[in-house]
Amino acid sequence: MSDERIEIRVVYHGRVQGVGFRYTTNRIARRFPVSGSVRNLADGTVELIVAGEAGQVRTFLAAILDAFDGNITLADEQPLDAATDVPEGFSIRR
Repeated sequence: MSDERIEIRVVYHGRVQGVGFRYTTNRIARRFPVSGSVRNLADGTVELIVAGEAGQVRTFLAAILDAFDGNITLADEQPLDAATDVPEGFSIRR
């Protein structure tokens, strides 16, 4: 797996609020050397900010998709803007 560092923003669409998405994502994040945050957005989607070694980030994202198979209808992924501050560790944002 690549050791290149990547920083991305993923917005998850579907039935992703009210199903423990943020808490499960936070628990999954503890298994990987990634940093970032997860939060609900007002439009019913969930935003994930994640940074780390590319291979680890990809495996982390795959674990989220696996955990919420059937809930996620779209995972809209984009590279982070250079001005976006990625927090150390991983947290649930309000």
